Amino acid sequence: MLNEMMAVCGLDCSTCPAQLAWKNDDQALREKTAREWSQTYNFDCKPAMINCSGCRVAGEPKIGHCAECKMRTCAMQKAHATCAACGEFMTCGEIQAFMSHAPQAKANLQKLRA
Repeated sequence: MLNEMMAVCGLDCSTCPAQLAWKNDDQALREKTAREWSQTYNFDCKPAMINCSGCRVAGEPKIGHCAECKMRTCAMQKAHATCAACGEFMTCGEIQAFMSHAPQAKANLQKLRA
């Protein structure tokens, strides 16, 4: 069964600090996450940026990259809940490259394909 909070790429939005901060209106988590992401991803992340309703949840907000994600856009255009449903899954450079850096997302998508 597909969890509504599973992103098209296989990440679990329900564990993402941006989704949790938005859902719980948790300013302390926004501030902590902004500090961590500023260091990890080498950009000036502001607490106001740490808000996301989840990849496949209708409406806003969507966190920075998720709002612009090529995988999300592609899946929406093809009417797939996740990349796992796509016939091009095994040959898609975008999802294959992403999964090489996100082992949990890969495991989630592989379960959906089984």
